[in-house]
Amino acid sequence: MELKLLNKEELTALYQDEILEDFPHSELKPLKAMLRLMDLGRYDPLLITEGGQPVGYALMWLAKDHSGALLEYFGVLRGLRNAGHGTKILELLFQRYGQLFGEAEAPCSHDPDINQLRQRRIAFYERNGFRVLDYQCALFGVRFNCLYRGPEGDDRKVEALHRSVYAEYFSPAHMARYIQLPLRPDEAVKPAPEWVEEAYP
Repeated sequence: MELKLLNKEELTALYQDEILEDFPHSELKPLKAMLRLMDLGRYDPLLITEGGQPVGYALMWLAKDHSGALLEYFGVLRGLRNAGHGTKILELLFQRYGQLFGEAEAPCSHDPDINQLRQRRIAFYERNGFRVLDYQCALFGVRFNCLYRGPEGDDRKVEALHRSVYAEYFSPAHMARYIQLPLRPDEAVKPAPEWVEEAYP
């Protein structure tokens, strides 16, 4: 397997052809925001190939000092899933970035089937070297469990770096409005707009 860094045109095609289909609307960041992050050197849109053929993708939001990366969107292409590609891709990403952050929607739905799906997703990451951190976050009104794979064992240090990915991009006002990281155990998730363009500088 190989990782291919995409240009803006290739990211745009991936977003329209795959990501819009793979993720709920409430979790989708505007394409313009991704392109803006690319201009800042803070975003790696990666296509994963095997034998020259695409098998998956990973969109990585980089810490400002490139000391770690947030796995923002990750998927295996339709028709190729459940064949072990996801495990191989995560290993390649870990080798490239050294430490990875992840956010998986928390199993807090009133629908048990949705919760089961979310739990399976978290278990997949745990099988692949991630651990569930001792804090949650809420992004644009959606609650997430926070995940980490890397050498750091202190959750407070991980939390600080995780938060910095957002805080070094969003204004303080936008952080207060849209990003609850960490989300305190007794803190309610703020109703918020989705990943609207207004939120991005």
